[in-house]
Amino acid sequence: MPTDSPAAAVPRPLKVAAAVVAVEGLVLIVLGIAEALTIQSARLGQGITTAAFFLVYGVALVLVAFRGLWRAARWSRGPTVFTQLIQLLVAYSVWNGGGRAIAAGLAVLAIAVLVCVFQKASTEALTSGGANDHPVL
Repeated sequence: MPTDSPAAAVPRPLKVAAAVVAVEGLVLIVLGIAEALTIQSARLGQGITTAAFFLVYGVALVLVAFRGLWRAARWSRGPTVFTQLIQLLVAYSVWNGGGRAIAAGLAVLAIAVLVCVFQKASTEALTSGGANDHPVL
C-alpha cells in the first residue's frame, strides 16, 4: 500500500472536521424526514419547504464532508466555514431563546470544526492543489 495515497495525505484534523460535518448533515436529513412525516394540512407549504430545505442542506453537507474535506479538496473549505459560521449564529439565537444546552453543543461543534479546518496541516492539505480542486458531484 503506497504511503502517498490521497487518504494518507489528508491530515487527522481534516478527517475529524469531515466526520463532524457529515454527522451535522445526517442530523439535518433526519430532521427533514421528521418534518416531512409530520406535515399538517394547515401548514402544508411551510412544512414542505422546511423539509426540502433540511434534506437538501443535509445532503449537501454530507457531500462536502466526503467528497470535499475527506479528500482534502480545496473547494470544500468555503462551504464548511460558511456552514459553521451560520451554526454559531443559530447557537446564539437558541441561547437567547432558552435552549442553552443545545446552543452550547452547536457552538462547541462549530468551533471544533473551524479549529480543525484552520489548523496548519489542514490548510496546507487544502491549498496544496492537485486533482481534488474541482467538486465532483
